[in-house]
Amino acid sequence: MRSHTPAEPRDDFDVVILGAGLNSLNLAIAFHAQYGMRSTFVMRSSVAMNEKTVTADAVALPLGTSDEEFAEALVELARRRPAGRPALLLTNDDTLIAFIDRFREQLEPHYLLTQIPRSLLDQLADKAEFAEICAGLDIPTPPTVTVDFSRAGQEGWNGHEELPWQFPVVAKPARTSDYAHVDFPGKRKVFMLESEQERRDLVESLTNAGFRGRFLFQELIEGDDTTLRSITAYRSTRGRVTLLCAAQVLLGEHTPEALGRPAAMITGSFPELTAQAERFLDHVDYVGFANFDLKVDPRTGEAYFLEINPRIGRNNYYVTGAGEPVSRHIVADRIDGVDLDQVVVDREVLYSIVPRLWVRRYIRDRHLRRRFDRIARRALRNPFRYGPERLWIKAYSVVSGANFVRKYLRVYPRPTDSGF
Repeated sequence: MRSHTPAEPRDDFDVVILGAGLNSLNLAIAFHAQYGMRSTFVMRSSVAMNEKTVTADAVALPLGTSDEEFAEALVELARRRPAGRPALLLTNDDTLIAFIDRFREQLEPHYLLTQIPRSLLDQLADKAEFAEICAGLDIPTPPTVTVDFSRAGQEGWNGHEELPWQFPVVAKPARTSDYAHVDFPGKRKVFMLESEQERRDLVESLTNAGFRGRFLFQELIEGDDTTLRSITAYRSTRGRVTLLCAAQVLLGEHTPEALGRPAAMITGSFPELTAQAERFLDHVDYVGFANFDLKVDPRTGEAYFLEINPRIGRNNYYVTGAGEPVSRHIVADRIDGVDLDQVVVDREVLYSIVPRLWVRRYIRDRHLRRRFDRIARRALRNPFRYGPERLWIKAYSVVSGANFVRKYLRVYPRPTDSGF
């Protein structure tokens, strides 16, 4: 975004964002860019980027703050506002989405809550149920075998059955929440299993660790990070999808705890994919921000929907950076009570939190590399270089970029055909 003058200065509502890090910072930038306003971060622990930004004020709660104390702190914060002044309560963190839902009755009198009800949240958070919905809508998903570990050891349990595809295969939990509190050596967010023995070892580790959720074993869709796609959408409380923005991933993060997070993307026009995303959201009567992950089979060109995140997604600045601040859509819906005309973002920008030249070395297709060079010269977007930010944040972009390079050298020094 070249201009840093707010498009529509406003001071008639507040924005409170729960959580820290880039998840929250990108949201605050969107409100600052559009309305010139400072949001408020409420965090369980202090994070420098959230305390140093010009886009928000930070409230850091004491270490060890319980959920009940967290909720009461939010109520107390709301009581300090002038009577009748609306406030949006947002988060971009799965655990905090569950927190808001748990304390909905306590928070709702003081805040405009912007998330789907618990029943739908539980359904969509389960990747197996997501795939079932997609199947009913003729939206492709990777071929999958689901193993229910709550039935481990029972007659007919399929945890010991061989998979119907050749290795390697991908394995991941159906629900992140079921997996979050399970620990065992070699635990990863997503596994790439190279052999039947590795599959058996994983099943044994999950069983011994007490995992009782469902685990998905999927046929590997070959392709490096550039075959991944991301879609961000907003669907209003009146049932209209007002925002759709899709991007091609160029490079994802590759540390075990962050595998799959995009680090560099190019936005553009993907009409067939955004139409499928809109159809899905309408079918489940979704409300609020959503983010879809997809992968394109380089052999056939078919795109497979991998999952939906019931939040806007950590790297949502790729939408704001393409000229459409995500804040516009939720403010129109929840503050002003109207729907914007649908915006399908197709402007090409390069979103990257990794040094440009480092991203380039992972692009093996020469046509895509030429496109990358062209867009990088005129439309590079990094949230840490948002114009109004002070020197500290802009210097942080250099330090953060160097740290990324060190991580890639350790865990993913060269692109691979599978992206693992």
